[in-house]
Amino acid sequence: MWLLLFILASVVASAALPWLERFGFGRLPLDLRLRIGDHELLLPIGSTLVLSVAAWLLARLLR
Repeated sequence: MWLLLFILASVVASAALPWLERFGFGRLPLDLRLRIGDHELLLPIGSTLVLSVAAWLLARLLR
């Protein structure tokens, strides 16, 4: 179950990344972009932290 949820979240995040980059996500401190040959690997640690805190606050407000 957790693996399926992780895969689904990864697909949604990958699809939403171009839209989220307009708002600065993917370019925050702690967001790493690694270029290896012709490939680019994005590790959005900072953006993940911001989105996690926002989701937590929203859940607290709705409760």
